[in-house]
Amino acid sequence: HPLIQQLYVNGVSPGHQVGIRVPSYDGPIMDVTSNDIICNGGINPYVTPVSKTVIPVPAGAQVTAEWHHTLTSANTGDASDPIDSSHKGPVIAYMAKIPDATQSSVTGLKWFKIYQDGLDGTQWAVDKLIANKGKVSFTVPKCIASGQYLLRVELIALHAASSYPGAQLYMECAQINVTGGGNTSPATVSFPGAYKGSDPGITINIYQNLNSYTIPGVYGLINSVGYPLTLPTGPAVFNC
Repeated sequence: HPLIQQLYVNGVSPGHQVGIRVPSYDGPIMDVTSNDIICNGGINPYVTPVSKTVIPVPAGAQVTAEWHHTLTSANTGDASDPIDSSHKGPVIAYMAKIPDATQSSVTGLKWFKIYQDGLDGTQWAVDKLIANKGKVSFTVPKCIASGQYLLRVELIALHAASSYPGAQLYMECAQINVTGGGNTSPATVSFPGAYKGSDPGITINIYQNLNSYTIPGVYGLINSVGYPLTLPTGPAVFNC
């Protein structure tokens, strides 16, 4: 069970648990129809007080999320830090425009995907995360509008996902303010709604001989000019 506890922008972090809605418990979300799938914090209440920091992020910046097993497991010799190696699965990042990134209400937001990593040969995204000491990096698109966003970074553990509910979803939302952006509006999905329990990326036996993995979700658009994605590879990552 992991938690995102730190964010870095071009290699610089504002601090531990700063600008992130961090749950007080590292338990999973397993109901993909629950509002808890948006930013957690329901069945796993947030650490209080919730950070009021909004992290400045230049459009086009590299952002790194850092996961750890528990709130206190970093640099302790915990064998399951940042996550138990059995918890194979993808890592995905979404963003949603929001009037105030510190507002408590997160329902009804429209999310676009900026990153995904699933199965690469025999190596899962979680394997790479473990090798990188809990860190995953991605780029904030340079052409999106400036303003405040929630950045939702998610890990889906599939070790018990052969039937639904079985997949374990772990997500946290960071509060960011994008500066120097453009005017492109990506195609979006809703949470809940983007995933179904029957998605092959949610209900899957990972112990079979897998040649590929379909990341769950609703199909989006492949790029800023609106070319539709029709290949069965999951929803598109937005690129400028």
